[in-house]
Amino acid sequence: MRQPADRSKDTASAVARARLAKIGKSRGIPLPRAFLDQLELDEEVEVEVQDGQVVIRLVPRRRRSWDKQFDGMTARGDDRLLDAKAFGLSSWDEEKWVW
Repeated sequence: MRQPADRSKDTASAVARARLAKIGKSRGIPLPRAFLDQLELDEEVEVEVQDGQVVIRLVPRRRRSWDKQFDGMTARGDDRLLDAKAFGLSSWDEEKWVW
C-alpha cells in the first residue's frame, strides 16, 4: 500500500488498488483486511457518491466505542462515582436497618 499525497488532514490513510468483482448483476470491491481491521467494519456500511468519489462509512451504531472509552477512563482513574456521597448510607441505614 502506498501513502496518498495529502488527501487526509487529520487521519492516517492508505491507498490500495482493487478490481471490481461480479456479484450477480452488481459489482463489488473486496476491501483489504487492514482496512476492515482499522475501521472495525460490521456487516453493514453506508455507501455514497460524493464529488465523483465513492465514500464508504460506518453505519452509526450506539455504544460502538464504549469499551475503549471505559478502558481509557479506568487508566486515567476517572471511573469513580461522582455522586457516591449523595447516595451513601444514612445513619438510620447504618444503625437501625436490619440487613
